[in-house]
Amino acid sequence: MEESNRCSLCPRKCGVDRTRQTGYCKVGNHVKLARAALHFWEEPCISGEEGSGTVFFSGCSLGCVFCQNNSISVQGFGKEISIERLAEIFLELQQQGANNINLVTGGHFVPHIVQALDLVKGKLKIPVVYNSSGYETVETLRQLEGYIDIYLPDIKYFSSQRSKRYSNAADYFQVASQAVQEMFRQVGAAEFDERGIMKKGMIVRHMVMPQGVEDSKDILTWIAENLPLDEILVSVMSQYTPFYKSADYPEINRRLTQEEYDKVLDWLDCMGIENGFVQELSSAKEEYTPDFSLQGV
Repeated sequence: MEESNRCSLCPRKCGVDRTRQTGYCKVGNHVKLARAALHFWEEPCISGEEGSGTVFFSGCSLGCVFCQNNSISVQGFGKEISIERLAEIFLELQQQGANNINLVTGGHFVPHIVQALDLVKGKLKIPVVYNSSGYETVETLRQLEGYIDIYLPDIKYFSSQRSKRYSNAADYFQVASQAVQEMFRQVGAAEFDERGIMKKGMIVRHMVMPQGVEDSKDILTWIAENLPLDEILVSVMSQYTPFYKSADYPEINRRLTQEEYDKVLDWLDCMGIENGFVQELSSAKEEYTPDFSLQGV
């Protein structure tokens, strides 16, 4: 694939020939998965009672120091598969009763994903969800237009100092804010079926971090001022749990406090953001981290 031969799929634009070596994302030119199974811990309108058909791709273009999925995002655990096998997995998850196909951190495999979705055109009857860190180029997202029904992006940081320190991406907010607007342009206002399961639209996620109250407030302000609040959902998450290299960053090597979280939720109300989800602080539990054992791959 041309994009992967001199890779510019993600904002890093590392230029690596991924047919010969791995890119910044830690993967080469073959689809690599760590898990493909029903998942019940997404927002209620995504998981429902039946579960979301979640496909966890190995590798990541962001590489946060606190990543709870670091075994696959940074260490590269997973199994290489063909595009044909990826297409089969989509149909297998549909057969298992999944509400949707949930593509987790697949930005570095966008051309492969498009080919796999082309192979199941007319057979796949459930929505396709693109579950992303938000660190995506508009150019790569445009390759997905018409293939993705639901976008599920994070906006992790507003401060360039924080995004540089914890994800080596000083340009994170500049990139993510443009990406989220492109995602909304593609899918438009949220739509639901008779069960309340999302068929189309966007949920913008934000996970509140320790020492991050002001950053969270800036993000929620931006959302309120730049996105149509009556057409999207906003999901504020409290599930931050120190993982990976968090011990090297003492200011975030702890759980979120109730005081910090309450300040962010108060600001959510101030911004008039009413449509969406708010996690309980007790959601910060390590057992919510998926078991990456190549299930379904």
